[in-house]
Amino acid sequence: MLQRENRPLHVQADLTVLLDDRHELAEAARELLSRFADLTKRPGHIHTYRITPMSLWNAASAGIPPEDIVLALDQYSSYELPLQVVSSIRKLGERYGKLKLQQAPDSRLLLLGEEALLTALCEKPAIASTLLPEHQDGCRPVRPEARGLLKQELVRLGYPVLDMAGYRHGEALDVELRTKTAGGGRAFQLRDYQERAVNLFYREGQADGGSGVLVLPCGAGKTIIGIAALARLRCDTLILTSNVTSVHQWKSELLDKTSLTDGEIGTYAASSKEVRPVTIATYQILTSRRQKSEEYAHMRLFGQRNWGLIIYDEVHLLPAPVFRMTADLQATRRLGLTATLVREDGREEDVFSLIGPKRFDLPWKTLEQRNWIASLTCTEIRLPLAHDELENYVASEEKAKIRIAGENKDKIDVVRSLLQLHAGKPILVIGQYLTQLHALAEALNAPVLTGEIPHEERATLYGRFKSGDISVLVVSKVANFAVDLPEAAVAIQVSGSYGSRQEEAQRIGRILRPKAGDNEAWFYTVVTQGTKETEFAGRRQLFLLEQGYRYALKEWSELQGEIQTAAAVKREAAQ
Repeated sequence: MLQRENRPLHVQADLTVLLDDRHELAEAARELLSRFADLTKRPGHIHTYRITPMSLWNAASAGIPPEDIVLALDQYSSYELPLQVVSSIRKLGERYGKLKLQQAPDSRLLLLGEEALLTALCEKPAIASTLLPEHQDGCRPVRPEARGLLKQELVRLGYPVLDMAGYRHGEALDVELRTKTAGGGRAFQLRDYQERAVNLFYREGQADGGSGVLVLPCGAGKTIIGIAALARLRCDTLILTSNVTSVHQWKSELLDKTSLTDGEIGTYAASSKEVRPVTIATYQILTSRRQKSEEYAHMRLFGQRNWGLIIYDEVHLLPAPVFRMTADLQATRRLGLTATLVREDGREEDVFSLIGPKRFDLPWKTLEQRNWIASLTCTEIRLPLAHDELENYVASEEKAKIRIAGENKDKIDVVRSLLQLHAGKPILVIGQYLTQLHALAEALNAPVLTGEIPHEERATLYGRFKSGDISVLVVSKVANFAVDLPEAAVAIQVSGSYGSRQEEAQRIGRILRPKAGDNEAWFYTVVTQGTKETEFAGRRQLFLLEQGYRYALKEWSELQGEIQTAAAVKREAAQ
């Protein structure tokens, strides 16, 4: 293979791409790669990306054709691209749009495509079961109730279908954004990227508009975008979100930023089950049932009004039963909102086929450069396992070792020092294990917020933190999602869910909202050296690395002196 002048990429025949992070063009190459490839690992300075059918189809849906991807790779590759890479990218990328779903004038649902391809696909029992018996060349009538199932099966076979069959409008709703001060609410304006995200979802005049996923960082205003889409469509809307706290936040924002009244907004959660023109429910209530053999009683919510739009907040958390229901809702517009499309269960294909393709993806660093989110510093701190836990660690099984490393009691000293370094800043201490969190809360004389605490008490703690009455809050994973704590400037992660990239992104999102003054935020992850926890930490960081962030790696013995010196300087300056 002919080597060229020094460039940062090495593209392999299996669609793996190696990026040399030390190269002067690495950042430019990374930005291009993130549009059509997924970061999978990063041993040292060589970062490994993988081009997949899903990454190519999301790129195609965003208007990036296969030829542009080939040109981008060729521009930064140290060697000529292998012929099989060029061939594979073209073959897979061009499959997007080869099949279309359209509605005929007589309202029949039709699958359109080249006859040879349709004939081959119809030999698959899973595809044949979704179709009606009669057909013409290049056209197959589809059972209307099988629209979602057909799309799922076609994606699994490697042929994403372009759904242009349209949607019902749903019940009309008189709603406007409160962009003027009339009515007593405060006026606001959509930011330019928020307006663009709504436009790309709506796709006015395009038959495939009205379904898809918008990917934006925490703090970028995903809720505002969802509200703007609702106001654009002006129809009854069902909003699904991750927890009760988020339900109340959605309702508060709807009342503040639209003409909707309290009586037009229903909350459907454990304590109240109101079905109104705009209804906000939790995934948890929809999937709750007394026994596994029972039906999901609350799934009837999907049919209780003529919804014109369903908003899936935190779509990366969408549970399997709601996926199954969504397969039956393909005639309803669907909007997914998320900070990351990463799903640890590997169901990105189902998000693509049932909610829709990625319509908008705003790089986190772009927002940071424009001061829409805080400037972030990430640090991984490694410390040895507490000496008196070593014997127990060596004798334990693998799963127990992971917990022992996560609950390393010497992490308390690290947290204390970090609190001293950032004294005066609102700080979240985040962890996985309740025993560890309660020990930290006691040692730091700080309140602890876990799933054991009633929602009313949680709301009180959140309120006290926002007001500044509490400067340090110890939180479990209940605070990972959809919790609005804009004042938080420092997050210290002491343990997590193994190697979850999704969780890392969400936890960092808790501190990204813009800050008055310096607009800075700090994220620390504290891990036990020489254990599985260090490997998990590397995996957790992949998504943020893909967004252009860097983790400074510090040994605790080295950092301890730096923190003490910095704290002393701060004390002297304050005197």
